[in-house]
Amino acid sequence: MKNFIKLFSALCLLLVAGNVGAKEQIVVETNGTSLVFTVGDNGRLYQSYFGKKLADKADYASLPLGKEAYLTHGMEDYFEPALHVNHADGNPSTLLNYKSHETKACPGGTETVIYLADPVYSDEVAMHFVAFVEEDVFKTWTEITNKGKSAVELEKYASSLLHFFAPKYYLTQYDGDWAAEVHKHTQELYFGKKVIDTKLGARADMFTPPFFQLSLDKPATECSGEVLVGTLGWSGNFRFTFEVDNLGGLRVLSGINPYASQYKLAKGGSFKTPEFIFTLSQSGTGHASRCLHDWARKYQIKDGEGDRMTLLNNWEATYFDFDEDKLVSLISDAKTLGVDMFLLDDGWFGNKYKRHSDTQALGDWEVTADKLPNGIGRLTDEAAKQGVKFGLWIEPEMVSPKSELYEKHRDWVIRLDNRKEYYFRNQLVLDLSNPKVQDYVFGVVDGLMTKYPDIAYFKWDCNSPITNIYSKYEKMNQSHLYVDYVRGLYKVLDRIKAKYPDLPMMLCSGGGGRTDYEALKYFVEMWPSDNTDPVERLFIQWGYSQVFPAKVQCAHVTSWNKSASLKFRVNVAMMGKLGFDINLHEISAEELAYCKQSVIDFNRLKPAILAGDQYRLVSPYDGNHASTMYVSKDKRSAVVFAFDIYPRYGEILYNVKFAGLDASATYDVREINRADGSVGEAKAYSGDYLMTVGLPLFTGNKLASRVYELTAR
Repeated sequence: MKNFIKLFSALCLLLVAGNVGAKEQIVVETNGTSLVFTVGDNGRLYQSYFGKKLADKADYASLPLGKEAYLTHGMEDYFEPALHVNHADGNPSTLLNYKSHETKACPGGTETVIYLADPVYSDEVAMHFVAFVEEDVFKTWTEITNKGKSAVELEKYASSLLHFFAPKYYLTQYDGDWAAEVHKHTQELYFGKKVIDTKLGARADMFTPPFFQLSLDKPATECSGEVLVGTLGWSGNFRFTFEVDNLGGLRVLSGINPYASQYKLAKGGSFKTPEFIFTLSQSGTGHASRCLHDWARKYQIKDGEGDRMTLLNNWEATYFDFDEDKLVSLISDAKTLGVDMFLLDDGWFGNKYKRHSDTQALGDWEVTADKLPNGIGRLTDEAAKQGVKFGLWIEPEMVSPKSELYEKHRDWVIRLDNRKEYYFRNQLVLDLSNPKVQDYVFGVVDGLMTKYPDIAYFKWDCNSPITNIYSKYEKMNQSHLYVDYVRGLYKVLDRIKAKYPDLPMMLCSGGGGRTDYEALKYFVEMWPSDNTDPVERLFIQWGYSQVFPAKVQCAHVTSWNKSASLKFRVNVAMMGKLGFDINLHEISAEELAYCKQSVIDFNRLKPAILAGDQYRLVSPYDGNHASTMYVSKDKRSAVVFAFDIYPRYGEILYNVKFAGLDASATYDVREINRADGSVGEAKAYSGDYLMTVGLPLFTGNKLASRVYELTAR
């Protein structure tokens, strides 16, 4: 809070405009945070405050004016603008004056819309702010409308602009690559510009997910510090810009990456930017995460408060080498394991070009006749007999050059006629800006569901960025492709959701290449990474948990890193949405019994893990151990996972302090999910003791894990 007092005191002295003559104030607030705008004497809109909610709303009248709320190109500002419009007469400037605003109730809180307009060119901007009161989360986006007489071109069009003023700024970003997602890096920001962006089109998050943490004054910890956590709901190219100016002020701009994406607006046309979702925590990153998790489950994720299915995937058991009999046997294995669903992965389609590897057949979504002579129907029937659901892998946005679809419809493919094609994973991207392609992609799902209505789940993959960047459909508007591709994808997903509202789908993109909250309106969960090494997953799941709840993080037990015990691998996977991707016939009877017990344990613990509050107790980044805790909403039950990764010889071990419990309650604590099937003796502790003194959870054993269940008396 003190940082913002300094901000506005300084701005009073530095800005020519003051709060004298201020016409009106607009307050957007949750239970914990306020965002205050003031209309200046010059008719423009300023951000006067963003911080902890003040007890007396009348105090906002004493705030200095602040900085302009949605800065534009071509006027008196010298730094990165939120909006840059090129007009038909060549004038690239925009000036926005306040027109009006309105506030109305909406699910979870209020929506405030502030209307701004250019008095010369009739450009209009509507700034939308949704405040989720209990969850302390905001959503914001802009709608830009061309009310002039001629078409205009949008050069830059941010979803959000937020201003800060603090002695120091620390930016934490998460970046990496395929199988190395969300590596954490923190740096101090100084004068100048720091940009995090992607230019991949599809599979846009392959190198970095669309979220960040910004600490004010000092680096935030799990439990302390003032920190902004923000994420963009957009499944394509995005950009976050952090710019410190000559006076020490910081502006944060979020939105679609304008790279190669200038967008023409016809007379009367409007452009709606993606939603920027954010929360400002006064007590560290853990609190911010829990706010976002609560908000997402309640308002954003498809079936966010519903159950999730455990599953057995065939991929590591068969890869592309399977037939009908082998799959029927694996469906029986799913029943034996006790999971809810069997998932058939890649390799089931194509006849002229059979899908025997990733080199061909994408686009030809017909069942391979000699692999599955009785079609998918034999498999769904067998699943029904075994009492499990049946799920199927698809990748409908992509095409193999060696496919019937490519031979028939090269004009549907994003490609350059006059250059050699460049392939990523031996495939190309279909042009979803084209309505005919949208119909085709919708038809992939619709056709399968019509023919095989017992399909209960789709794993929707997207393995390639956009290469050979040219659209036959866009013709003279090539700079629209990156934006219209994503909009086309959403049109397809809207149609699927409308026709099959209860159909769950996994959001997969060659691992974590598509991890955003707009996509999660259509998908119940996501695939964080193709890397299922349990040690690496400790870091990957830690990173994604900063913004996304465990409910959407699919975590599978595989054969990666056999140096780790099966128990260690299972325990890591139990911290997300549990699945198995192993050959049950390659493990011992004792290990199979352990896996079956783990499914039972996970199902019992779901209210805490998938719907409760997550507390990151010990970070894998801090040393040789890690621990994460989940507490049910009523605080009556909890589960703690503890991992020894690579402890040092003779390392001094300290107690792990729990969090989120009822201090006045007494909890029975016992170790569960032991490899030998036994359960530890229950010991009673007060919640106060567990959170103040803690328990010795760690050992000196390499790649060892333990699970503790807490039950209130």
